[in-house]
Amino acid sequence: MTDQTPKQPLTDVQNLADKRGVALDWVGIRNVEIPITVLQKDGGTQRVATHAALSVGLSDSVKGTHMSRFVEQLTEWGKTHVMTLDLKDFLIDTKKRLAAPSAQLELNFRYFVEKKSPATDNSAPMAYACRFTGTLDEQDQYQLILHVTVPVTTLCPCSKEISDYGAHNQRSEIRAGVVVDPNQEHRVVWIEDLVDQLEQTASCPVYPLLKRPDEKWVTERAYENPMFVEDVIREATLLLRKTEGITGFALEVEAFESIHAHNAYAQHAENFYA
Repeated sequence: MTDQTPKQPLTDVQNLADKRGVALDWVGIRNVEIPITVLQKDGGTQRVATHAALSVGLSDSVKGTHMSRFVEQLTEWGKTHVMTLDLKDFLIDTKKRLAAPSAQLELNFRYFVEKKSPATDNSAPMAYACRFTGTLDEQDQYQLILHVTVPVTTLCPCSKEISDYGAHNQRSEIRAGVVVDPNQEHRVVWIEDLVDQLEQTASCPVYPLLKRPDEKWVTERAYENPMFVEDVIREATLLLRKTEGITGFALEVEAFESIHAHNAYAQHAENFYA
C-alpha cells in the first residue's frame, strides 16, 4: 500500500529573511563547463568549450540565492543563442530570474583563428585565450570587458646592440582587457582584429605552422624589430587609444626570458575600472 499522507512542500531556505544587515556584492557559481556558440567576424560561428561564472548581487534582507537557476539559464542560452560582445539581454534575464539588483557573467574560452604562415601561406588554426566579462548594475548600466592573451616574439634590443652577432629572443604574451563601447551598433570590436593589431606591436607574431622559408622570415623580422616589454606595451597603448569601439583598457606584457632565470613584465591601464 502506498503512503497517502500529503507531502509538505519543501522549505525554500534561500528565500528566508536575513537580519544581519549585510548586502553582498556577488554570489553565484564559477567553473561551470558549458559549450557556447560565438559569432565570428566573417559571419560564421564557432562552438567553444567555456568555463563560465555567473553571479548576482544579494540584498541585505535575503538569506541566499537560487544557484540552480544559474545552470538552467547557462544551459538554455548555450543551446539557443549565439554569443556576441552584447551580453546585456542575458544579464537582464539573470536579474529577472533571480530578482536580483545586479548580475555578472564571465566566459573563459579558447578561440581559434585560422592563420597563414608569413612566407608560404600555409594555414593552420591558432588558439587564443579569451574572456568576456559582462556586468549589469543596479541602475541597469551595462559594461563589457573583452580579455585576450596574444603570444608574440620579442627580441632584446640590448642583446642586439652589445653582441658581435645574434641576439636573444623569447616567447612573450600580450594580455589585454578592453572596455567595449556599450553603443556597439557601429563600433564592434572583433577578437580577430584585436589579435592581429596587438601582434603588430611586438618584434614578430607567433605562428602555428612554419616551413623553412617562414622560419627565415620570422627570425629576420624579429632581428630587424627589437623590442623590450616596455616598447611593446607603449606601442600597444598607442594602438588601443585610437581603436574605435574601445573606451578603456588594461595591458600587461610578459616575456618568458630565454637567458634569465626570471621573467620581464610591464603593465599599464587607462580608463579601466573592472
